[in-house]
Amino acid sequence: MTRKVLFTGFGSFPGAPVNPSGPLATRLGQSRRLAFAGMQRIVHVFPTCYAAVDRELAALITRHRPEAIVMLGLAGRTKHVRIETQARNAVSLLFPDADGIVPRIGTIRRHAPARQAGRAPFRRLLAAARGTRIKTMLSRDAGRYLCNYIYWRAVEAAEKPDGPRLVVFVHVPKVRTDQRRRGTRRPVPSVADLARVVEAIAAAAVIALRADRPAVRSPA
Repeated sequence: MTRKVLFTGFGSFPGAPVNPSGPLATRLGQSRRLAFAGMQRIVHVFPTCYAAVDRELAALITRHRPEAIVMLGLAGRTKHVRIETQARNAVSLLFPDADGIVPRIGTIRRHAPARQAGRAPFRRLLAAARGTRIKTMLSRDAGRYLCNYIYWRAVEAAEKPDGPRLVVFVHVPKVRTDQRRRGTRRPVPSVADLARVVEAIAAAAVIALRADRPAVRSPA
C-alpha cells in the first residue's frame, strides 16, 4: 500500500546563503529508492520565514493529507545528522527570519508546555540511519529558530484527528563542495550522503506506518 509522505526543506536565511535542506528535499522527491518503497512523495521548500510556515504548512496538510511529515533543516555548527525528538515552545528574539522579522515574544504558544515530543519510533529511525554509516544521533534540542518552529507546528497538526500520524525533524550539517575539507579528520558529507541517510529514515518511518505502530514519545 502506498503511503503519502510530505518532505520539507528551507531556503537560505541570514548567515546561511546556502541551505542544503531545500535541494535535499527536492532530491528525495526524485528518489527511486523511495518510489520502490511504496511512497508517494510531496516536496515543499519553505522560505525561511515564520509567516510562510504559518501560511503554507497548514495548507499543505489540508491539500495532501500526508500520513507522515519528514522535515529537514540546516544545523550549521553540527558535524553530524541529528534526528530531533522534541520541539521547544521557544523562538529566538535575536535572529531575524529571511523577511527580517523577529518575534515579539519568546514562546510559540502561551500557556503551553515547554516541549512537545515528536511523533515517531525514534530508535528505529536512528538504527536505520546508522546503517548508512553516516554519523547520526538523537537530539532533544531543535533550537529556537525556524526549524524548531515548523516542528512545533507540525506536532500540533498531528494532535488533530485528521493530522499526520508520524512527524519528525532531521537536522543536517553543511555539505562539502569538494572531496574533503582541509584540516578535518572526518570527511564533510555531500548532498548524496545526506540523501542516503534521510532515505533510510523515511523508509523506516513507512515500515512503522504499515505496521500500524502508534507514535511514540521521545526517548529519555
